[in-house]
Amino acid sequence: MPELDTIVSLSKRRGFIFPSSEIYGGINAVWDYGPLGVELKNNVKRAWWRAMVQERDDIVGLDAGILMHPEVWVTSGHVGSFSDPLVECATDHRRFRLDELPGAEALTATDLADPTIVERLGLKCPVDGGPLSAPRRFNLMFKTFMGSVEEEASVIYLRPETAQGSYVNFKNVQQSSRKKLPFGIAQIGKSFRNEISPGNFVFRMREFEQMEMQYFVRPEAEAFAAFDEWLPKRRAWYERYGVTPSRLRLREHAPDELAHYAKKAVDVEYRFPFGWKELEGVHNRGDFDLSRHAEASGESLEYFDQATDEH
Repeated sequence: MPELDTIVSLSKRRGFIFPSSEIYGGINAVWDYGPLGVELKNNVKRAWWRAMVQERDDIVGLDAGILMHPEVWVTSGHVGSFSDPLVECATDHRRFRLDELPGAEALTATDLADPTIVERLGLKCPVDGGPLSAPRRFNLMFKTFMGSVEEEASVIYLRPETAQGSYVNFKNVQQSSRKKLPFGIAQIGKSFRNEISPGNFVFRMREFEQMEMQYFVRPEAEAFAAFDEWLPKRRAWYERYGVTPSRLRLREHAPDELAHYAKKAVDVEYRFPFGWKELEGVHNRGDFDLSRHAEASGESLEYFDQATDEH
């Protein structure tokens, strides 16, 4: 991809982005931001924080820990469901994400779960043309151990998203900031995903920073109204900073494409040299996260509205 190769080369020469640990040969899908790169990234973070927190009265900030109680990820569904379809070449043992192989980009979630899909479509290894295995699910979370003993009881995960920090801190933030619904909790922080097929420069990395905001409203009717209100605002934010409108689009997820927690999801996508890809997602998660965490932890995360005298 000559256009992307030119950007990668220029980024290194100008001090924007370097391959991580380059003197040791680098490490796949990990990049270091140089003197200009870190300033550029900080400018983006400041612009987002200004729009999402400082220019609004209904959103506050949070900086939750990267390491969280492992039950957070069990309860959220990440331990059981945060996975991608993986196939392996029988000759060179390279591994690929099934839905990114040539000829498989438009497969539905039902197709991706079909153990015969590789054979039916005649998919081959894109590197050497070798046969591919049937797909299996590969969990994307990095797992490590906390403390001096490596045993199951000390397993802990590097967070794959910042959002769960906002959910488990919902009550702390609401009570300390005295916010009434609707209100939001915004975070910027590191997340980690053990991607099967990272690449396209800094587009898909295993260590990256997220800017996420969770907006809490009264159930159902207000949720969909808030969803429709946020969509044009998020697209307009990119245009505000010079992104060409014709290279942006909103793409709604099909029902069988929705994440396990989502009632509705729309991605803000950008037309990169390698195709249309997600910049951010706007999701209606219902009360999935708060209700699950309340049930699993035994702690009430209900909000009492004094105006309506309702929980």
